[in-house]
Amino acid sequence: MSAAPAARGNRSNELMTSTRKVEVFFYGETMEPDKIPLIAGLLIFAASLLSLKLGLSVAIFEILLGLAAGSFGVQPAGWMVYIAGFGGIVLTFLAGAEVDAKLLKENFKRIAALSFLSFFAPLAAGFLFCRYAAGWGASASAIAGIALSETSLAVVYSVLVETGRAGTKTGKLLMACTFLTNTFTALALSAAFLKPNFYTALFLAVSGAFLVLAWRFSGGIMRHPALAGKVIEPEIKYIFFVLLAFIYLAELGASQAMLPAFIFGLLMSGHFKEGHAAAPVKARLRTVAYAFITPLFFIVAGMKVSLPALWGAAGLFMALFMVKQGAKFAGVYFLARKFFPANSGYFTLLMSTGLTFGLMAALFGLKSGILDQAQYSVLTGVLIASAVLPTFAAQRWFPPIEEEDIV
Repeated sequence: MSAAPAARGNRSNELMTSTRKVEVFFYGETMEPDKIPLIAGLLIFAASLLSLKLGLSVAIFEILLGLAAGSFGVQPAGWMVYIAGFGGIVLTFLAGAEVDAKLLKENFKRIAALSFLSFFAPLAAGFLFCRYAAGWGASASAIAGIALSETSLAVVYSVLVETGRAGTKTGKLLMACTFLTNTFTALALSAAFLKPNFYTALFLAVSGAFLVLAWRFSGGIMRHPALAGKVIEPEIKYIFFVLLAFIYLAELGASQAMLPAFIFGLLMSGHFKEGHAAAPVKARLRTVAYAFITPLFFIVAGMKVSLPALWGAAGLFMALFMVKQGAKFAGVYFLARKFFPANSGYFTLLMSTGLTFGLMAALFGLKSGILDQAQYSVLTGVLIASAVLPTFAAQRWFPPIEEEDIV
C-alpha cells in the first residue's frame, strides 16, 4: 500500500473514532434514547396534579412517586443527582430569604432553646437506640443520631410557601427554628467525622468574606438599571453562580454549602421585601426553582431507598421511626406550647420532619464505609417517612390559626 492511501485510511479511522466519541457523548453507549428525563418530567407533572387534587404539599407526592419509580428499578442519572443537590441548596437560600432578621433577633433566646432541644433529643435517642438496641457500631450509631436530629428546611419551606404561610410570623419563626436546628446538626457532623483541610479554611474564608460584602454588592446588582427586568434574568444567574461557588468550595473543603446558602438568603431578604426594586426577583427565582430544580431533590430522595433492604428490616425501621418522632415531640412540643400556644401542634409536627441534612449525613456515612447498604436504607427510609407523615398530619389536622402574638 502506498503512503497516500495509508494516510487517507488513517484519517478515515480517526474521523470514525471521533464521530463515535461524539455519538456516545450525546446519546450514550447503546445509542438508545434516554428514558430517564421523560420519566422525571412525568413524575414532576404528576406530583403537581396530585398536590392540587388532594390539597397537600407537592413535596409529599414527589417523594412518594420517586419511591415508586425506584421500586420499579428506575435509578436517578448522574445529572439528576447533581441537580437534586443543587435544588436542596436553592431551597435553603429561599428559606433564608424569608426569615425576618428583626424577628429572629427579638426572639433569639426562645428560638435557640427550642432548636437545641429539637436537635439534642433525637440525637441522643437515636444514638442510644442504634447502639444498644439495634447493635450498630459506635460510629454508625453516631451518624444515625446526627441524621435524625435535623429538621428538614426544604420540607418546612415548601409547605409554608405552598400554603401561603411563609410570610407570616409563625412561618418565619418556624423557619428560624428549623435553620438553627440544622446548624447544630451540621456542627455535630463536622466535629465528629469531617476532617478539615486547607480547602476547608479556604471555604470558610471565602464564604465569610463574601457574606460580609453580600449586602453592598448584591444590592447594587439587584438594583442595577442595566440588569433589572431583562428576559435573560441576570439577577437569578448571579444568585445561582454564588450558590454553585459555595457548593464547589464546600466539596473541596469537606464541608456543606447549606449554612452559607441560608445566611446568603438571610442577607438578601432585605432586598426581597415588598416595595424593593429587587422584590420581583424572588418571585421569579421561586418559579424557576419549583418548576424543575427543587422537585428533583425530593424525587431523587425517594428513588435512593432500597425497598427490599427496607422490607428486610421492617421492624427496625418502625422502631427507629417511633424513636425519632417521639424524641422530636419531647424536644419541641412543650416549649412550642409555652412560646407558640395557638399553633403548638402545627409547629411540633413540621419541626419533626427530616430529610435535607439527614440525607447528607446518611450519604456521608455510606460513602465513608461507616454505614452498610441496609443501615443506609433503614435510615433513609426513616427520614423519608418523617418528611411525609408529619407533613400530612400537620396539613390535614393541625392547620395553624391566623397570626398570634409571641407570649
